[in-house]
Amino acid sequence: MDFLTFKQMISIEVLIVFYYLGVFIFPLVSFFLFSWLIKKYKLLNIIGSTTKKMTWGLLNKKNKIVFVAISISLFLFMQLIWRMIFEFLIAYIQIRDALLNTPL
Repeated sequence: MDFLTFKQMISIEVLIVFYYLGVFIFPLVSFFLFSWLIKKYKLLNIIGSTTKKMTWGLLNKKNKIVFVAISISLFLFMQLIWRMIFEFLIAYIQIRDALLNTPL
């Protein structure tokens, strides 16, 4: 009951599990879900392929390289921010435990 009333903190092991879910599982699930939606709904497939052809066709080789580099950089920055969030949460729990377990 203490967990449901927020009197007890989530353990660090649970945070680590959710961190790895966010790093590996969520991007894969998102990719496969997006692919499935495009295959299932023909209108999404038409809109997506038309937009991709128009956009990709307007870019020259240099702009395509820049676009891919920016996309990869954004993905890596998202991964870095995800890591920093969980490091902050773990540090917060460790600081709280240290303060509560230390006699004043």
